[in-house]
Amino acid sequence: MTYKTPPKSLSWAIKMNKLIHRMSRNWLRIVIVVLIVYVSLPFVAPTMMELGMEDSARFIYKIYGPFCHQFGFRSFFLYGEQAVYPRENTGTSLTPFESYVSDLDDFAKVDFEEFDIELIMAARLFIGNEQMGYKVTLCERDISIYIALLIGALIYSRPKIRRKIRPVPIWLYLLLGLAPIGLDGFSQLFGYPPFEIWPERETLPIFRVVTGSLFGIMNAWLAFPYLDRAFYDTCRDIEGKLFKVGVELPQSVYIWY
Repeated sequence: MTYKTPPKSLSWAIKMNKLIHRMSRNWLRIVIVVLIVYVSLPFVAPTMMELGMEDSARFIYKIYGPFCHQFGFRSFFLYGEQAVYPRENTGTSLTPFESYVSDLDDFAKVDFEEFDIELIMAARLFIGNEQMGYKVTLCERDISIYIALLIGALIYSRPKIRRKIRPVPIWLYLLLGLAPIGLDGFSQLFGYPPFEIWPERETLPIFRVVTGSLFGIMNAWLAFPYLDRAFYDTCRDIEGKLFKVGVELPQSVYIWY
């Protein structure tokens, strides 16, 4: 059977549908690549600072600024005396953040007894120095979330796992994904102004890592099976439409039947 040459508008539509079909078939690969880039750059920036490439490093910090508070006392540091510098009210044996920065010009106007805008801005803008090293561009909790998402994506990409796994039950998502990060975050938040329900406290870095990791892996478990089904349906719809105009595409191979 022969078909007439399609008009330009139809030809453009065919090309766009082919592009969407290809992206839909490879959505998980795209997610993995994006996540690899997103979790790598936060470590590239402090490495650039260490190597003296300050302009490029500061550009990366600026890019990530809208997505994280970037407080120095809630972030990992590379190439310094400690991996983390929690505040004095965290209750760790590590040398606190205040001991390192109280004499620096960047914190000259900061009253460390008050969690106010001066402390917030100074801790956000402070990148680090030769003694402390340089902070990762995402805080401890956020970088843990995205690393866990990446791990979840890599696990889900295994064919045997992908065929068997189904979305996490909502009760388990609430119990292990939302509850820990909510309790950890709000228990800290309610100690600061304007709430001040109990004394100020900072959660331990390990709590930030654990709760962030749980949140990330649970989101991967919940979202990826649903996304898989949605992109499968998209592929089938496009294949059906293009078949009607004489264009055949490779059939979608998914776990859903």
